[in-house]
Amino acid sequence: MSGDTHAPLSLGFLLWHTTLRWQRQVVAALRPLELTHVQFVLLAVLWWFVTVRGERPSQRALAEQAGTDRMMTSQVVRALEGKGLVVRRRHPDDSRALQLDLTPGGAQLAVKAITVVEAADHDFFAAARDADRLRRELLALAALEGRPVPAELGGARGPRSDG
Repeated sequence: MSGDTHAPLSLGFLLWHTTLRWQRQVVAALRPLELTHVQFVLLAVLWWFVTVRGERPSQRALAEQAGTDRMMTSQVVRALEGKGLVVRRRHPDDSRALQLDLTPGGAQLAVKAITVVEAADHDFFAAARDADRLRRELLALAALEGRPVPAELGGARGPRSDG
């Protein structure tokens, strides 16, 4: 028997701990902006819909694109509306659905938050030996089920040259 008493670490366990560490860093970066991580994700994805795609999505479309639970999305969007960042209106084509838009303050905060989170991401992922390969691998693992990837969140500062 060898002196090694440690079991090999599974990729899932490593991913879990990496995700926890990354989330702590993002939460800390967002704290001064008074946004939770989920609020940021929904605000940033809404910014992408409105600014990059020129669309005013339904709450359902926002939840699907962000990968969040619909009920939670509704609650978080309501909180963002309460902060004056998002506007919910009846969807013109479906009276049962709500269409979302950003307020000017919501658009400004989204750009600022995207910049802050991208800086936190840059700091966090700087430890990766090959960030481009990691990006490709994460895209493959995420398998976004045929949805367009909001790769232009970086567009808050202008087009990215590395994506």
